[in-house]
Amino acid sequence: MGIFHFLNVKQGDCSIIEHPNGHVTVIDVCNARHDYSAQDNELTKFLRAEAARQSPKGNFGQKEFPVNPIEYMRRRGIKSIFRFLLTHPDMDHMDGIKDVFEAFPVYNFWDTQNTCEDKPFGNNAPFREDDWDFYKSLRDGTLVSAPRRLTLHAGDRGKYWNEDDSGTGGDGLHILAPTKALIASANERGEHNDSSYVILYKSAAGRIIIAGDSHDDTWEHILANHRADVEDVDLLVAPHHGRHSDRDFGFLNVLRPKLTLFGNASSDHLAYEAWSNRGLQVITNNQANCVIVDTNGATMQVFVTNETYARTMNQFTYFSAAHGGYFIGQIAVGARSAA
Repeated sequence: MGIFHFLNVKQGDCSIIEHPNGHVTVIDVCNARHDYSAQDNELTKFLRAEAARQSPKGNFGQKEFPVNPIEYMRRRGIKSIFRFLLTHPDMDHMDGIKDVFEAFPVYNFWDTQNTCEDKPFGNNAPFREDDWDFYKSLRDGTLVSAPRRLTLHAGDRGKYWNEDDSGTGGDGLHILAPTKALIASANERGEHNDSSYVILYKSAAGRIIIAGDSHDDTWEHILANHRADVEDVDLLVAPHHGRHSDRDFGFLNVLRPKLTLFGNASSDHLAYEAWSNRGLQVITNNQANCVIVDTNGATMQVFVTNETYARTMNQFTYFSAAHGGYFIGQIAVGARSAA
């Protein structure tokens, strides 16, 4: 029921879903700039592979070779974005949002009713104030010809995110969080991680959870109200990029994901032990570069863009032009890991 892409975008987030009906969902963005110069050319591919060969096992050095989501989507032949979903108003989730909206028509914009105000921007800030100002114009309704803005909550249903013209299915997107209460609390405290969207993407091949930067209050709500939806999930995009983030990881005892995807951060900031102590498998952007998951069959087929990593995972790997990556294995419904 679609192809899911987890992009290597520095220390930020960007996921893309290509739905079978032609819709494209983009969830967050980072490292998306018109002035991006490190094109994925033959030299870049060579340097990426060389870094992987020289790095110790488990590292592979791929965080030094991030992709630009704008260029990535263009290479996929994507011409428009049906919905752009901003999980919450942190700059590492909207780095380049202005350029994305200039590069592609965007028809729907999912946002939260947050009251987050000006971000601190200095001379050495890694993010651009233009992106923050553009986001505020989307949120506050001051942008001319803006896409339709939706502020949705846990359990909401509608066209075309989880209902089609007949009232079933749609694009398979189900909202687990936030609730109005979580947003109100986050606004009051000025801590917007617990106003983050958490999205469950359902397909015949299995379930994917895109967790944004969701924190403890969010997971308390999800386990109390959506436990059956998240138990023994097939694929998890780790909350807060897989960082420690001073949080309780007890939710993993229920989710028990067969595979989890981590973003980029220094290794001492990533919560590897929360997964390894539970015997849960993880793939990081620093290992795999981008991860592509095909959910169109009976099982999830997993591909990565770093050939060197792919060959350490599967000696029989092959390159799929349709996916833009090297096959490493599958996540079978009922199985405990990708193989």
